Amino acid sequence: MKVLVIDPACAGIAGDMLLASLIDLIGEPRALDPLADAIRRLDLCREFNYEAKAVDTGGIAATRLAIEIEEGSARDAGDLMEGTAAAAGAAGLSPGACSRALAVTGDLAAAEAHLHRAGFSRHAIASVDTIFDIVGTMLLLDRAGFLEGTIVATPPALGGGTIRTEYGEIPGPAPATLDILARHRFPYASVPVDVELTTPTGAALLAGLAERAVNPYPAMVPVRVGYGTGTREVPGRPDLLRVVEGERLPPGEDRVVILETNLDDVSGEVVGYAVERLFAEGAVDVFVTPALGKKNRPVSIVSVMAASGDEDHLIRVLMEETGTLGVRVHEFRKVVAAREREAVPVSLGGRVYPVRVKTSTVNGRLIAEKPEYDDLSAIAREQGIPLRFVDDAVRLRLSERKREHTSAGRGAGGGCPPDRPNVLNAARDE
Repeated sequence: MKVLVIDPACAGIAGDMLLASLIDLIGEPRALDPLADAIRRLDLCREFNYEAKAVDTGGIAATRLAIEIEEGSARDAGDLMEGTAAAAGAAGLSPGACSRALAVTGDLAAAEAHLHRAGFSRHAIASVDTIFDIVGTMLLLDRAGFLEGTIVATPPALGGGTIRTEYGEIPGPAPATLDILARHRFPYASVPVDVELTTPTGAALLAGLAERAVNPYPAMVPVRVGYGTGTREVPGRPDLLRVVEGERLPPGEDRVVILETNLDDVSGEVVGYAVERLFAEGAVDVFVTPALGKKNRPVSIVSVMAASGDEDHLIRVLMEETGTLGVRVHEFRKVVAAREREAVPVSLGGRVYPVRVKTSTVNGRLIAEKPEYDDLSAIAREQGIPLRFVDDAVRLRLSERKREHTSAGRGAGGGCPPDRPNVLNAARDE
């Protein structure tokens, strides 16, 4: 499955930057010609032309969009929705891509009320280039198959500067940008520059496309990278937006995150409850290691194994429950065996029990067979015998089943397995 990472951590995100980065990624500078034709037929547009230019930005080859527009009279947010729907239909967007385009436009329409109260002209939202940015982005994502895959994003850099209104200047970021990010509860990053980095259109596209915010990148196999740039001067950094296409790791390979913290002033009850809570909140594994810390004080090292993407939530749980002030985060490559579960009938004490068995293989070769502990313990309690004897009986049955399969594959014959002592009798004899 395809993965797309949108990375606005360097210089934020604007609609034209995202569109330019996707053109750079796909490598088709005229891919938006059908959309440009559709936009020229809109009532609110008299003339429209675009060009995707290859430029050098901070030593990195990127794509910049040059757009020439002659618009009609100023329109409101309702006309923006109608124009988006008309352009999407004429450009041939799929129903899913069209729905996403309208959702992003709806976010901007809702934010328009905030802009108006802050003194912005409504025309700043309901403009032809906004339609081009939104519908063009969905067209390229749909065409490349990203809308059927996974799209994630790093927190965007907001920047600062000042925003001009009819009543004067206010400090950035723009009210609409914050409104959209707050509506989606999408995190952002702070960058100390006096330039607006993330625009309302960029924020709406990012929040409407990304399934979640990630930092660092998710585990994947990178395929290709695209860079888009705008026309701003950003002090101390290039004006770049990066997008990365990747593929999910092959089966049997994953990335896991280990969270660790040292506790030297927390009771055992608190540690025990924290372990329970971490498991309940989705931790893959939790273990506690005794050690000596500063000044030879005994400490407990709590280690939490988490799936990539769950670490932020589990860090919060770990801090809340233990009061720790810092958590170490390590990312590891993890290779896992392919696992299957099946119920194997096992005869014991005159009864037949279905025992769940987990079979692990690597590259088709058997690595291990492990009976489910809960099933073994239930049988041991019912029969009144030690757990280890139940385990022996189940593993004997698994061994017999292997021989049966081997004999079936070789045809008739093969002899009988040697007699084995009855497990129940052995247990009672002891």
